[in-house]
Amino acid sequence: MSDIAARVGVSRVAVSYALNGRPGVSEDLRERVREVAEELGFAVHRPAVAMHGASCDVVGLTLRRAPAAFSVEVFRRQLISGIQMELSARGFGLALQFVDGPDEEIAVHRRWHAERRVDGVILCDLRRDDPRVPAVLALDLPAVVVGGSGEIPGLANLWTDEAASAGKVVGYLASLGHTRVTRVSGPPDMLHTQARTEAIERAGMAVTVVAADYTGDAAAQATRRILSGKDRPTAIVYDSDVMALAGLGVAAEMGIGVPREVSMLAWEDSPLCELVHPALTVLRRNIADYGAQAARLLLECVDGRAPRSVRYTNPTLAIRDSTAPAAG
Repeated sequence: MSDIAARVGVSRVAVSYALNGRPGVSEDLRERVREVAEELGFAVHRPAVAMHGASCDVVGLTLRRAPAAFSVEVFRRQLISGIQMELSARGFGLALQFVDGPDEEIAVHRRWHAERRVDGVILCDLRRDDPRVPAVLALDLPAVVVGGSGEIPGLANLWTDEAASAGKVVGYLASLGHTRVTRVSGPPDMLHTQARTEAIERAGMAVTVVAADYTGDAAAQATRRILSGKDRPTAIVYDSDVMALAGLGVAAEMGIGVPREVSMLAWEDSPLCELVHPALTVLRRNIADYGAQAARLLLECVDGRAPRSVRYTNPTLAIRDSTAPAAG
C-alpha cells in the first residue's frame, strides 16, 4: 500500500479508503489507485480485512473422505463443481479440507471461525446426533446441511425426499416381478442411508441390506458374497454409481448375466453409468445444480437472512439395459 501511495502521490489512508470502497476520496482517485494496484499486483489480505469485521468472502467445506477416494467419487466432484460455480458468481472462494473424523472437522470449523477465514460452512454426510450441528450453532457460524431431512433448527438445509425415490425404485422392480432384492448401502450411520432403508420398508418391499462404504472395493466384495450365496437375489440396488459399476464388473467376472440373471440399479447417476455395457438403470438428479442451490442457501445466511429448509426436486428414474423382468 505504501508503494501504491508513493506512485499515486497520496497517503496510505487514502489508498485504504479507495481500495475498500469507503467514502472520503473522489471517484477519479479511487480509479487511479485501483489501476496502480493492478499494475503492482496488489491483492487484499483477506484475514487482515476480516479482523476489521469485513466479510472474507470464503465458504468452508470439510469432507470425511480420504483424498484418494475423491478421484472416483463423481457425486462429490459434481457437488463441489456446483458449489464453486455459485460461489464464483458471487465473488466467493471455497476452502476445502479433508479430515479423518468429526472431532477434527469440528476443530477445523473452530479454527476457521477464530481466524475469520470463512463466512460460513457446508456440512455433508450428516449422522444421527451429529456433533457438528451443536458445534456450529455454538459458534454462531452460518451453515447449510446438504442431505439432512426436514427442519434443522438454526441451520439451512437442502434435502431430498428419499421416500419418493424409494417408491420409484420399489415400484419399478415390483412391476418387473422382483421379490428377492438386495441393497448395497452406504455407511449405516449416515442419515440419508437410514432414510433410504426406512423409505424402502415403508414402500412395502422386503429388501436385504448389505452395508458398504461407497468404495468400489467394498462394493465388489459385497457383490461377490451376494452372488455366491445359495438364495441369490434377482435384483441388486446400489446406493452409488461407483458401487454399481464395481458390482457390474464382478457379475461379468463370475459369468452371471446382467440383466438376464440379475438386474442392477444405481441410486445415483454419472456419465459412466450410461457408457458401460449394459448401461445402468439409475435414479438421476442434477448434482451440480444441487450443489449450487446449497451454496445459495448458505449465502442467504451469510447475508443475514433466516436459514431455510428446502426440499430438492425429486430424482427421475432413467431406465436402461441393466434391468429386466425377474429371472424365472
